[in-house]
Amino acid sequence: MKMKIKQISSNLFSTIFLFKNGKAIEYLIENDSNQKIQIEENIQKVTVGWDNEAILTIEGNVFAKGKDINPNNSKEFINISSLIEDKNDRIIEDIVSGNSSIYLLTSNQNVYGIGSNFFSQLGLDPETLQKTEKPILIMKNVSKIFSGTTSQSVFLLNSNQELFGCGWNYFGQLGLRESRKEEKVPKLIKIQNIPKGKIIDIQSGNFHSIMLIENEDEKENPKRKLYSCGISRYNGLGKEDENAYEFTEIKSSLFENDDIILDFSVGNRHTLILTSNSKLIGFGDNSWGQLGTEDTNNQSIPIQIELPKLRFNEEISNYHFSCGEFKSFVYYSPSLSNLEEDLIKLFRRKEFCNISFKTKNGEIIEAHKLILKYRLNQNQNQIEKLKEIISKKSIKESNQIFEMIYSNNSIINPKLYSEIKEIINSNEKIEETIKRIYLNENENEKDFIIERKEKQYKFPKLILIMRSELYRGMFLSVTEDKSNKVTDYSELSNKSFQILEYWIYSNQIKNEIQITQEIINELETGIDYFQLNQTNPNLFDLLINRFNNQNQN
Repeated sequence: MKMKIKQISSNLFSTIFLFKNGKAIEYLIENDSNQKIQIEENIQKVTVGWDNEAILTIEGNVFAKGKDINPNNSKEFINISSLIEDKNDRIIEDIVSGNSSIYLLTSNQNVYGIGSNFFSQLGLDPETLQKTEKPILIMKNVSKIFSGTTSQSVFLLNSNQELFGCGWNYFGQLGLRESRKEEKVPKLIKIQNIPKGKIIDIQSGNFHSIMLIENEDEKENPKRKLYSCGISRYNGLGKEDENAYEFTEIKSSLFENDDIILDFSVGNRHTLILTSNSKLIGFGDNSWGQLGTEDTNNQSIPIQIELPKLRFNEEISNYHFSCGEFKSFVYYSPSLSNLEEDLIKLFRRKEFCNISFKTKNGEIIEAHKLILKYRLNQNQNQIEKLKEIISKKSIKESNQIFEMIYSNNSIINPKLYSEIKEIINSNEKIEETIKRIYLNENENEKDFIIERKEKQYKFPKLILIMRSELYRGMFLSVTEDKSNKVTDYSELSNKSFQILEYWIYSNQIKNEIQITQEIINELETGIDYFQLNQTNPNLFDLLINRFNNQNQN
């Protein structure tokens, strides 16, 4: 059976393929021979730099290897997240590799760096610190981190959409204008004169950086534009022999008014771009054929490249690219997370649907009213507006609209999304939406009963599907028994069950509750039996941390 690819990260000597099942395979070139290494971890992201690699597990741990990460054995993965001094800051949400450094974004929105600081890419003067084998704090209140597999610099975006950077600036790749001559920027500096709009992504090569901006003023049809800075060596800027010491727009007739940039990837010297009109566009160094053309001619300005034909039932928005040092990959990967995929399954299952919509051809689509209630600002008028929109759409377009509402994924169909974005909570992550559903006080919308010691507890089926593999299989399976009563919680003590119930709803443990070894033992068995392992952090990890903190105080 073919495994579905989720992500590819590559550089000169190493390529890691991450699959949907959480496993990864590394292909390593060493001493003119190829090695294939199976990585057996519960992985959600991989990242490869020039001489380092890192994997982020579903539990929020980061394992990495490299000569600047583990000098004693550069081929061995070690848990670098466990080396963060603040024990409450060890749950990692995102990772990015630079050339010889790795950056970690924690659940508390703090960014740490590990590895080389020779070019000030960790935000410190190299004369003070050239490298570190332990993560050091670079910046707080960060929403996104950006770098590149061959980049010696890093960009950090805070929650106010303010952009900061540090590292190698010899070629102007930080966008600090020509007047700023520092070769190395040892302290984080705010990047001024950024193009107006929302920063979607920034990727850096060795001599340049490229930024994707979405113009939020154009509400009906938000336009995305690419900007580049640095020097034009190897044609990496997408402009004819023109250096740019601040971010300036990459202009081309290939970017049409109704065309939206869905994805792009930057290698050391080349860039590939995918648009909503199914166009593959590239520019830069092509000496090794990394642009996918039939020749090896470098391209100083964007050109259109033949895209592999879509297969049956494939969407262009699910194609992605990974540009390495001298090679490129194109792969098909559905963009929905497991949580979002399950919501889509719910809306397609009639037993979870309780509101009907009619398309322009009279077909009926049924949806989950509870989800719509919270995705549409708890406003009945918005539901009526949605019904009006659906009444003018085909069955295919209507299905796409509901998929966007359930998953909050505008890339499924950007044109349709522009029609519904005004009536949905488009700025709210799907996890936050579900938490609001969890905490709803309306007992009529809690439809699954758990009996425990002659007492009944009501839960929405949604919450149990999201939190538990056991209930996920029970409710989403066609063949499993869907009985509304489970009585096996009777062995838990009152306090243990209270902890379990509160955590299921909020993903937290109440501060006032004291954790004992008996409670840990009880809940460890319950967590394992009911497979309550869908959230990050895991309940058992939270219990252990709380128990250890209590004993230290």
